[in-house]
Parts: sequence; C-alpha cells; structure tokens
Amino acid sequence: MDSDLLHSPAVGLAEEEEADMNDWKLPLAFMKKRHSEKIEGSKALAQSWRMKDRMKTVSVALVLCLNVGVDPPDVVKTSPCARLECWIDPLSMSPQKALETIGANLQKQYENWQPRARYKQSLDPTVDEVKKLCTSLRRNAKEERVLFHYNGHGVPRPTVNGEIWVFNKNYTQYIPLSIYDLQTWMGSPSIFVYDCSNAGIIVKSFKQFALQREQELEVAAINPSHPLAQMPLPPSMKNCIQLAACEASELLPMNPDLPADLFTSCLTTPIKIALRWFCMQKSAKLVPGVTLDLIEKIPGRLNDRRTPLGELNWIFTAITDTIAWNVLPRDLFQKLFRQDLLVASLFRNFLLAERIMRSYNCTPVSSPRLPPTYMHAMWQAWDLAVDICLSQLPTIIEEGTAFRHSPFFAEQLTAFQVWLTMGVENRNPPEQLPIVLQVLLSQVHRLRALDLLGRFLDLGPWAVSLALSVGIFPYVLKLLQSSARELRPLLVFIWAKILAVDSELVVALSHLVVQYESNFCTVALQFIEEEKNYTVPSPANTAEPGNVTPGRDSPAIPRLRSVNSYTNIRAATTARNLNKSLQNLNLNEEGGPAAFSPGNLSTSSSASSTLGSPDNDEYILSFETIDKMRRVSSYSSLNSLIGVSFNSVYTQIWRVLLHLAADPFPEVSDLAMKVLNSIAYKATMNARPQRILDSGSLTQSAPASPTSKGTHIHQAGGSPPMPSTSSSSLTNEVPKPPTREQPATRPPYTPTLGGQAPHSHQFPRTRKMFDKGPEQAAEDGDEPGGHRNYISAALQTGLCDWSAKYFAQPVMKIPEEHDLQSQVRMERQWRFLRNARVRRQSRSITQRGVSRLDDQIFINRNPGVPSVVKFHPFNTCIAVADKDSICFWDWEKGERLDYFYNGNPRYTRITAMEYLNGHDCSLLLTATDDGALRIWKNFADQKNPEMVTAWQGLSDMLPTTRGAGMVVDWEQETGLLMTSGDVRVIRIWDTDREMKVQDIPTGADSCVTSLSCDSQRSLIAAGLGDGSVRVFDRRMGPNECRVMTYREHGAWVVKAHLQKETDGHIISVSVNGDVRFFEPRTPDSVNVLQTVKGLTALDIHPQANLFACGSMNQFIAVYNANGDVISNIKYYDGFMGQRIGAISCLAFHPHWPHLAVGSNDFYMSIYSAEKRLR
Repeated sequence: MDSDLLHSPAVGLAEEEEADMNDWKLPLAFMKKRHSEKIEGSKALAQSWRMKDRMKTVSVALVLCLNVGVDPPDVVKTSPCARLECWIDPLSMSPQKALETIGANLQKQYENWQPRARYKQSLDPTVDEVKKLCTSLRRNAKEERVLFHYNGHGVPRPTVNGEIWVFNKNYTQYIPLSIYDLQTWMGSPSIFVYDCSNAGIIVKSFKQFALQREQELEVAAINPSHPLAQMPLPPSMKNCIQLAACEASELLPMNPDLPADLFTSCLTTPIKIALRWFCMQKSAKLVPGVTLDLIEKIPGRLNDRRTPLGELNWIFTAITDTIAWNVLPRDLFQKLFRQDLLVASLFRNFLLAERIMRSYNCTPVSSPRLPPTYMHAMWQAWDLAVDICLSQLPTIIEEGTAFRHSPFFAEQLTAFQVWLTMGVENRNPPEQLPIVLQVLLSQVHRLRALDLLGRFLDLGPWAVSLALSVGIFPYVLKLLQSSARELRPLLVFIWAKILAVDSELVVALSHLVVQYESNFCTVALQFIEEEKNYTVPSPANTAEPGNVTPGRDSPAIPRLRSVNSYTNIRAATTARNLNKSLQNLNLNEEGGPAAFSPGNLSTSSSASSTLGSPDNDEYILSFETIDKMRRVSSYSSLNSLIGVSFNSVYTQIWRVLLHLAADPFPEVSDLAMKVLNSIAYKATMNARPQRILDSGSLTQSAPASPTSKGTHIHQAGGSPPMPSTSSSSLTNEVPKPPTREQPATRPPYTPTLGGQAPHSHQFPRTRKMFDKGPEQAAEDGDEPGGHRNYISAALQTGLCDWSAKYFAQPVMKIPEEHDLQSQVRMERQWRFLRNARVRRQSRSITQRGVSRLDDQIFINRNPGVPSVVKFHPFNTCIAVADKDSICFWDWEKGERLDYFYNGNPRYTRITAMEYLNGHDCSLLLTATDDGALRIWKNFADQKNPEMVTAWQGLSDMLPTTRGAGMVVDWEQETGLLMTSGDVRVIRIWDTDREMKVQDIPTGADSCVTSLSCDSQRSLIAAGLGDGSVRVFDRRMGPNECRVMTYREHGAWVVKAHLQKETDGHIISVSVNGDVRFFEPRTPDSVNVLQTVKGLTALDIHPQANLFACGSMNQFIAVYNANGDVISNIKYYDGFMGQRIGAISCLAFHPHWPHLAVGSNDFYMSIYSAEKRLR
C-alpha cells in the first residue's frame, strides 16, 4: 500500500470520487458464498436440551405425623406460636377431624400442580403402614418417579443416625424409621420433601446411605461369592431428589403470623404465602389499605391469566424460571426444571421458600444443592408486580373497577430488545429469554415476542441452543397450529433457524407434517407463494432476499437443478407424477434458461472430452464406454441395456447421468461416475455372471463416430491412466502420454476421484467386440470386500447441509462488505484507490503519445511454450498459459509467483484467458478447445489455487484441421461472458444467474477466431476464419441480430476489436496483414492499413491507439493509429542483443503502454515505452 497516497487528503479525495463512479458500481462474478466457501454443513453442536430420560411423577405419598394436641418432647414452642397446617388451625376442631382435613387440603394443594398423580395419605402412621404405602406406590409406579412428603411437626426431630419418627399403633411411643429402610421401600427415581426441624440431618444421612448402597453394589458386582451378592441388590439412589425445610442445626420458624408448615406452603401455595409475606414487610406500608384479610379476597383463578391471581401466578412462573436459568448450570436446569412438571413446579416454589425462610434465619436445603438465589435482581421485579397488583385491590373489591394488567411482560420485552440492539457481540446471554417464552402464551404480546425471538435466534447457533435449552420447542411447535396469518413469516424464520442447528428435529417432525399438513405446510410453503412482500432470505444467495428456491445453491455446478414452486415439490414426491415433475426440473448440461428437459435432452450431445482417470484410478465403466453411451443413447442399444422404452423417465435420467459424468468440474463428474458404476455393476450382476458391463452391448447398434481427438476419454482434471495389465479400458489400448517436466515448487493439480474397482485387472488390455469376458471366478458372496465397499458407498454431497447452514448464521446482520469500518471494506477501498491511480497515471502517458515501445522491462523462461498471455489490469501480475498449465509472473520484480495445472485433458489446450473482477478480488477464467470453462481463485498469492467452478461453455465443438479453439470476451459491467470458437454460434452466459441467456447463430460455415463486445451499444464484433467480420446486436432475435457483415478480408481474421466508445470503430486484422477500420453503420471500411504478412498474433491497445503484430519470422512490429511503425523488435546477435523466437502470442496491458510477447522458445518478454515517459 502506498502510504503517501493514503495520507494525501486532496489526492485521496479526488481518487475516491473517481473510484466511486467506476469500481463501486461494477458487479462481481462468482463471488457469492457458494463460490467462496467449502460446501459442507456446520459442525453439529451437542444438543443437551432434548431430555432423553423425561419422567413423570405418577404417585405421591403424603405422610403426616402431627399428633394434634400433643407437642413432641424435644421442641419448646413459643406462645403464641405458628399453628396453621395447610392453612387450617388444627385446634379449631377435633384432633382426628383436623388431621383428616389437613391431609385432604395437602392433597388438594399438590393436585394443583399434578392433578393426574395417584395420591395416598398416611396420617400419623406406624412403620408398617409407611412400608406398605411406599412399596405399593413403587410397585405401581414402576420406572416413574414417586414423591414422598413427610410432615414431622408432631414427632421428635430426626436423629444423627439417620432416623425419622413415626408412631406405634396405640400412639404411646415414638418409633424410629431408618432412612435406609425408606430408601429401600421407595426405590428410585424418587423425590423426598421433609418439613420438620433439623431436616438437613435427613439429607446428610440420605447421602451417606446412598453411598453405602453404591459400595455394596460394586462389591456384589466384583465378587459374586460375597454374601452381599446373595442378597437382593439394593436400589441405586442416584436419581433421587430431596427438599428439606432447614439446615441440620436449625428449627422451623414459630412466628404466629406464619403457618407452621411454612416450607410446605411455599412449595404448594406459593402465591398465597408470597402475598402474605409481602404484606408483612415494611415496604408494604407504601400500599395503603392492603391487609391480610384483603389478600384472601383477591379475585381470579391461578390458571386464568386474565385475572389478577392468574396473572400473578404467570409472572411468578416467569421470574422463578428466569432466576433458575440464569443461575443454575445448564444440565442441572434441564434435570430439575424441564424433566418433570411436578419437580419443576416444586423447585420454582423452592426458590421462593429460600427467599422467605432465609428472612427468618432458616435455610432450606436441596439435593442436588442449588446456588443461592434469594438476592437475585429479578425478585425486585416480582415485588414491583405484586405492588402494582395489590395497589388496585381496594378499588377492585370495593368499587368494582376493572383490573389493569401488569406492564411486567412488556417491560421485559423492552429489556430484551435493548439487549439485542445495544449489546456487543461477546456478551452474557440475555436473562429475559425464559420470560420471552412465557410471553408467547399471550396473544397481546405474541407477535412482538416472536419478532424478538427471531432476531435473537439470528445471532447464531449458540443462540438457538440457548433458546432450545430454555424450552422453546413445545411453544413454537404448538404455534404451528395457529391460524393467525401474521405469525407465519416469523414462524417460518424461527423454524428455519431451529432446523438448521438441530437437524434431528427434521426426522422428529416428519409425522407432524402429515398430522398438521394444512397448517405446517401452509406456514412454510404457501407463505412463499402468497406473501411475496415479506423478505425471507435465501439459503443460496444473500443478495436475493426474496428468493427461497434453492435453485443456485451449487458451489461449482452450473445450476443443474431448479425447483420453482411448491407444486413441483409436491409432484416430485409422487411416483405417478415423477416423469412430469422431471420435465419441470432444469436438467441442463449447460445451465441454459430453456433447460434441456428429459424430453428433448437427446437432441444435444455434451462435450466429448472430459472423462478420464488420474494416477491409475480404475473404474468399472471405461471412459470410451461412457463416451459411446452418450453418443448412441438415442439408439435401441440403450433401450436393451436398461430394458425400458426410450421415452421413459429412467432413460432420461440415465442420459442426464452420462452428461454429468462428462462435466469438467471433478466433484460433479466423480459423483456421476459412482452412480454409473454402481448401476453398471448391478445390471451386469443381474444379467450374466460377469463383473463389468460389455462395451459390445453398447455399440452393436451404432458404431462410435470418429473424432480427431483420440478415442480415450479422460477425466477432467486428471492425467490419463498409464499402460498396465490393470487398465480399465475396454476397447483400444491407450499409449502412454508424453510427460512434461513439472516444477518442483508446485505439484500438478489432481482432483481426488472415487474409489478403485479391484476386480478390473481380470480383463486383458484388448478384447474382441463381443467377448463376454472372463468366467466368474467366485460366487457373489465371495467377491472381494473392496468392491462391495465401493459399490455400497453412499453418495454424499454437502450441498443440502451447506444450504441449511445459511439459516444457522446471522442473516439480519449488516454484511461485512457493507460495514464502513470493516477490514473487508477497507481493503476494497484501497484496491479502488489503486485502480484510480493506475488509470490516471497511465492516461497521462498515453495522452502524451507513445513514440517508441521497445524497452525490454522483463524477460524470463516460461515452464511451457506460451500460448496465451494476459496482463492483470491493475497489479503487476501477468498470466502465461501454455498447453495445460498457467504460470504467474510479477513483471515488475521479475519473480515467478505461481504455476499450476489447469486440469484439461492432455489432448486439449488452453486457447483463451480472462480476468474476472479484475478491479477487485480477481478470478482467472480459462477456456480450452474442448469447450470447457474453468474459474480459478487464490492464484499468484502463495496460496493453493482453487477451482471455483467449471462448466461446459460450448458443446459440439467441431473438429477442424486448423481450429480457433475457444474464444471469449468478458463484460464486467453486465457480468456477461461471450463464448464462441469452432462452433456455429456465439453463446452468451449470465454469470450472475449462471445460465445461458442467448445463442446467436453466426450464419457462417467457418469458425469464430475473435470476439469483441461493447456493453453500452449491445454490439458484438466477431472475426471469422473465412475472413469475414460480422456485427451482431444482441438485443434482437436470433434471425435478425446480425446487423452487418464485412467481407473485405481475404483470409483468416486474427483480431477483431470493437472500440468501447459511443462512436467507436471496428478494427480488424487478417493473417495477410491488412488492417481495416469499419464504422458499424456503414457497409464498407473507412480506412485500410497494410502491415507485414504472415501474422501469427496481434493485439490492439484499448487506450493508446497502438497495435502490435507478431510473425513466425521472429519479428514484432508496433504501429500507431496512422499505420506508422514506431518500433521494430527483431532477433539480434551479440551478447546484449534481444533474442526472440517465433511469436506464439502477444498482448497489451489494458492501461499501461506495455506489450507482452511469448515465443516458441519458451521465453516471455515485456516491452514498454521509454523510461522518460514512465
């Protein structure tokens, strides 16, 4: 980076304005995510939210040891003292009736949380009664959870030996009950609630006995002869939960304003005790007129959220859930708050018990132990909600005014919105997330909550995992049944986020698609068609937010498939509609808009040059076989091969597979070859006892058509197989190709292909046409394991997972390239400033005029004979292509930057190159004479070059004795690529849509040798091998688009150049050396210049009005626009003389007055203007 340039305000501002007018507006080709990313899904995160061992508490044992009227001997009670048990004063009625009423009330209180459980009361029981109760409940519960509630207010405190107290039959003695025995009777899983003084002793004893049991189990497992092994195995108590009212050294509160069973009240009637406790605080005096009696009259029901009591219960649930989620470890939260509804309710209420009882110096205990939560900030929000509710009570009850709903949920949503809007990326999770889930239950706030939830899930997979851990799944699943249309866009987005992160849900939801088809499919699919105004980002392209059709997801496949509607999706899944659906799919070898549907695909043959095998990889199907199968697929031999009619869907699919097997992109052809090999193997194994498909069965109807490019078809990107006894060829022998010395710094590019077929070595190298091959050497069951593995290997592609990964990533976030402060944006700005500087400085040189151009500024030996050279428009890099490789040089430093293999088969050659996105992130396009186009990235920067994409740009390349190969011209302004060559059409590709958009017939019987286009005038000038120059207007139809034909040249047109100006001329040069200038609106040339004859290469400088000619006579002549020779570059003898060979190629720099020359002696030279001009 030029520091002086960047620190000069005036210069920087002027250049930035120029860059804004030019480079910022240019589109980029092949720079979408599918081109820059590796096509694979995101790494699956371990999802801990899904409870594999979800449980239910099915049985509840209520054991009350009250002995009403008789206080235990070890407890000295105050006077007055707390007396209420389950909100009943036991002294207000007879002892027996009080005991029964308290038991009935306790059962009702539990039934509010778990109405379907089986409840059994044991009032003032004996040991045997407790044993009978517990064993019967465990027997009925089986593997489900059982709750054991113990109220020991009428018996002595637990002992340090791990005993609680019950009664004898006559109630004359207190009988100890060992916790060890209780564990045996209750079994596991169980939950124990202890409401008595010193309850912490029971928790400690329980853990000691549980550890003792684990040790006994280990001893019995290790030593079967041990006496413990002969006894019934004790149950493991690992899954047991305990809730105790106080620590081991604490007594229960005796405040007469509180109930005696304060712990039980907190666990079973939390709202009632919370309101009473609130009124007992000093802060309650701020709410005038609210008394304990008034609290009893609060209207509503707990399960009706529209009433004051129901709303308070709703808020309490949200707050306690939020506290637990923010304080507890994730796994503990899942176990206690999501595994069992009753356990979750008890633990939510336990948080309230901790807050209330700690204010009376009593600390509730739990196992597993929870972190302290009584000082959490959310309790202040609870106090505010209670305050707002209670302040309305006097007027509601006395005057009958309407209840004003609490602003709690709206305020919490606002806090969540602030977190989403203002927070930094690396931050703690939002504490309001559990509240957002509770808000989904409210129709008033549901739309806003879904919107905020979607924005949160958009932050990434971590956000989705957090939301799932809170418990979002059942909420959004239930909302699928909602008929509210305004929720559908949000639900589509939220479900896309969830399914992208947790793909297992796709399978889990499959039955729901059938059950709720009218809702589920309507939400996801009808919305796509009917609500076009809502932007749903596409997994394939972030620049097309309204497109949800995964039509261009392929990373390097030129848009092979496109499903355009919900109707096609549905039809494609129905067997009877399969053929019709395939007609609607774009099964196109070239990605054209009209798309070769299966019905007319047989009329087109793909390029005949891209099947091969690198490094002795062997296939079941030979490559000659594939080529012949493609060329004779319309004959009866194909019908006999698969045993179906020509027009059947299977024939069409087979033909498409053959085309895909010839794709120039290695991964595409590999997958197709694997499918073909698998089908061929199964077909031959079913038809006859041989292992490889006969080539004779494929060619007996029609012989292979001759071709001048050899009979062996090689895999794209690979080298041909070396001769050996294991050759996979079924027909002619293939001679060993000449090896070219590769540089040590860069190995050849060899894409990985499929596995080998170990059995193919049984065939001889040459066979007769109808030879059936060797006899089967082994039974099917004894075939080599390697072959079985090869055939059964599942075809895998990461395209679907990669497309789904799009939804797992933030899509609402401002893209980095649009963030003015991002590094990507800064780098682009620097490149555009550099471009503006190059344009300005080069323009100043060309405007002064170039009088000489023979100063050699670079010379070096290229690894291969240069066939095409191309300057990068803005940096000091030049690409030099030989037959099948590309070398990059830094012409300013004289260094070789890179050299890599293009991947074209050995009998083809590179005939054209173009820089795409040369103003920004450059890509290199190479065209070969078999019609294949390849796009490369990461070249010339010390990285491994990668193929971005490749496709068959031209099919049916005509074999000629002297061919032009493939010629191209690139329009950066429109993203259009013009291609032609040894064909009779000019094919135009839209690189943004990756589609063929137009075929323009040339109307000539000779090849196209040169192309030049002008985007502003929509004109294309083409030079042809018959000496004609033809001008086309691509805005017109195929029959009218040829607007002018010039036939003044009498020989092969070497170059036709269309000046990119409003009134620009067409400049054309033939091999005879005549240079002609045409005005597109006149039928005759306006000027003619004569240069040397026998031209082999020519180029025209787009800015400096210069053109250079090269010949086989080791001679270069540079002319100005008037036809005057300004420089002659010849072969000179002597030590300091310039040594140039026969000219093979030459090219001007798009801006600088530099001329690159390649010669047949491997040397590459660059000549420039005089130093004083530079």
